Amino acid sequence: MFNHYSVLKDEVLQGLEVRSDGTYVDCTVGGGGHSEQIAARLGDEGMLVAFDQDRDALDAAQNRLKQYDSRTMFVHANFRELEERIAHHQLGKIDGILFDLGVSSPQLDRGERGFSYQHNAELDMRMNQNQERTAREIVNEWPYQQLVKLFFSYGEEKFSKQIARKIEGERKKQPITTTHQLVDLIKEAIPAPARRKGGHPAKRIFQALRIAVNDELTAFNDALHQAARVIGINGRIAVITFHSLEDRLCKQAFKKWSTAKPVPRNLPIMPEDHKPPFQLVNKKPIVPGSQELHDNRRSRSAKLRIVEKVREWDETFTYEEGWN
Repeated sequence: MFNHYSVLKDEVLQGLEVRSDGTYVDCTVGGGGHSEQIAARLGDEGMLVAFDQDRDALDAAQNRLKQYDSRTMFVHANFRELEERIAHHQLGKIDGILFDLGVSSPQLDRGERGFSYQHNAELDMRMNQNQERTAREIVNEWPYQQLVKLFFSYGEEKFSKQIARKIEGERKKQPITTTHQLVDLIKEAIPAPARRKGGHPAKRIFQALRIAVNDELTAFNDALHQAARVIGINGRIAVITFHSLEDRLCKQAFKKWSTAKPVPRNLPIMPEDHKPPFQLVNKKPIVPGSQELHDNRRSRSAKLRIVEKVREWDETFTYEEGWN
């Protein structure tokens, strides 16, 4: 059973301004919570394209949205294939794109997937079960310095060196194969006073490993820039993030795309090609209200940012360069 609580559902629907004849993409369909609400607002001429690289999630979404089969296309792929798939199916310009970057609750709660430090399981953490790289490979094969960089950069773990050194010593004696083996090593490496505050001591390391296993930040950055190209005029991109690294990428990209190129001070009118292609829908991130926080404690770190495309741009200019 793939039951997943979709956060900020009303805020997403309001932010995307779903039209009955529009074409919308849910890049992370998960259990189908957001997609179901989008599909319910589409008419016969509307279309929803639902991406997910997790086969279990996609199957669950297909079952949940079966009454909307005629207006829904399911794509078993990483969202970094967004532009390619949109072109392949000749969908034209898109009216709205959603990224919900949270790990689905079933992925955390199903111990055998290896995402959770609460369950003892094989060190896996793959969103796409067909890929080769697993958390076990990283923990047992990556050199000490690479582990330190990973834990510090992706987990913001201040005891990265101590934890990497503990892992290095243990794997010389035996392979580290399970989540609880790793949890025990993390606890041994972190001083007792630090373990008693800031949540579970393994949380940041597991986050870092999950990001690395699934290449999450690079994939998101690629897909976000693709979204900027395929979205149509007056179309909107909505992004829900759950930790600072993703949110920083999103915030920086949206700021660049919504900032005009500099012009001389004495220029009376801003040239059209200096105007930004996007405008911010919300200058500050939208966060869950008190009721949602009460109903789902995992929503507490969620942030929703939305931009709207207002004009095209010079095709020789790439988004990756930024509007600086």
